[in-house]
Amino acid sequence: MAALAWLLIPLFAAFGAAIWGSWATRNRTTGDVTELAGYARFREAMERSDSGSDAA
Repeated sequence: MAALAWLLIPLFAAFGAAIWGSWATRNRTTGDVTELAGYARFREAMERSDSGSDAA
């Protein structure tokens, strides 16, 4: 029984590594378009915003 436990430990470790590997290499490019659009809106807002102080 102890030998079976020692054989199952690497099996579970390999299974966990496979799950982690598939999660780490997932496609994460879906949010880039919205983030870039938000950054462009932020830049436009900063360019046209008035700071409220007169530099005289």
